[in-house]
Amino acid sequence: MPQQKKSINPQFENSFMYHAPKEGQPEKYEVSREKMKELAYLIDDLCPNSREKSVAMTNLETAIFWANASIPRN
Repeated sequence: MPQQKKSINPQFENSFMYHAPKEGQPEKYEVSREKMKELAYLIDDLCPNSREKSVAMTNLETAIFWANASIPRN
């Protein structure tokens, strides 16, 4: 069965392409990573080892990923 040609989705095109850093963006990545790392240390210091702490750390990693992805995508 032949595959139908689908229309181009601009969001997919943007989400799944390489975005080379532009002027000023690497500095933004550094600042966001440093602040998230500070928060990671705070969580590690304040929170007892637990499932909840692990989930908080995982979500912090997710947050830095998406925060940094937003810089070149938008």
